[in-house]
Amino acid sequence: MQRHQPRKRFGQNFLVDRHYVDRIVATLNLRPDDNVVEIGPGLGALTRPLLERLAHLTVIEIDRELAARLTAEFPPEKLSLYNVDALTFDFTGLGMDLRVVGNLPYNISSPLLFHLVQHDAVLRDVTVMLQKEVVQRMAAVPNSPEYGRLTVMLQARFRVEKRFIVPPGAFRPAPKVESAVVRLTPLGAARPKIADESLFAQLVAAAFGQRRKTLRNALKHWASAAELERASIAAGARGETLSVTDFARLANALARSG
Repeated sequence: MQRHQPRKRFGQNFLVDRHYVDRIVATLNLRPDDNVVEIGPGLGALTRPLLERLAHLTVIEIDRELAARLTAEFPPEKLSLYNVDALTFDFTGLGMDLRVVGNLPYNISSPLLFHLVQHDAVLRDVTVMLQKEVVQRMAAVPNSPEYGRLTVMLQARFRVEKRFIVPPGAFRPAPKVESAVVRLTPLGAARPKIADESLFAQLVAAAFGQRRKTLRNALKHWASAAELERASIAAGARGETLSVTDFARLANALARSG
């Protein structure tokens, strides 16, 4: 088969080291009837061992050439392929208890994570490989340099677990940074109660829009200093000092007050 030239516009860095492929598959602890979707199967490094363990696999591949290779290699009763952009894909159409896996392109990782957040009701878990720096942001704690909008929006819906680091040499072409595998599990009943999801998202975005700003200034379009204080939020604090619970409490207080 003709060698595939990685396309920069799709952020293609293909995992080729079998050791790390096996580690990713092992951490999934798959059962044959699991409902699994792989994002960005690429050359099939993960796809093949997944199909050795699954009765059926769904994949989403934006690259037409790679999509054609996969459909030529695997019969439709084993592999369902969507040649679309994962950023616009409706994951709810794949059914409940969905398990997402993939080596995500660095250039769309954050937007794709925000997209998956909207589908948490149908997800069992998400196990993906990303730039290590992004994983550090996902799993960060308040008052740390990595803590920010991505942290809060994900941790409001998921438990975030860092799994292991993958070095640049495991990929072709090799990226300039390390990667990491992370597991996201929906919080379910433990999820913070948020009355107005849109308001919550706006407050979080504003609080981290300019990190040096105090909440009194960053959130002035939504709340006065007095309203912040009534929600037990110090007006002189900065966004990175608030926990996910703090943001939820503030958003709920403002939603109640109109």
